[in-house]
Amino acid sequence: QVQLVESGGGLVQAGGSLRLSCAASGRIFSFNAMGWYRQTPGKQRELVATITSDGSTNYAASMKGRFTISRDNAKNTIYLQMNSLKPEDTAAYYCKLAQRIGIQPIEYWGQGTQVTVSS
Repeated sequence: QVQLVESGGGLVQAGGSLRLSCAASGRIFSFNAMGWYRQTPGKQRELVATITSDGSTNYAASMKGRFTISRDNAKNTIYLQMNSLKPEDTAAYYCKLAQRIGIQPIEYWGQGTQVTVSS
């Protein structure tokens, strides 16, 4: 089993910055992908950014340039630096870890951390 604990959410004014962290623990294999997703009430969860254990990154188009994902493999932790925040970035942000056990893909999700951007 894998546990994911997010932190760093909060209230910030438009134009401000926040840094989210997600620490993973448990049965983690050397090759995996971790990422951030976000969700607002009544909407589907959407991709923010992902990063593999070898450092390959992928961003949603609307967040590229403002958000930066990074990871510390030694700590099994990923980060999301969010700059130039906008009110529409307000959402619950969730961390995900995806890996394979044999040929079976499996995903784990954190509990989420709320980000609120005031105008």
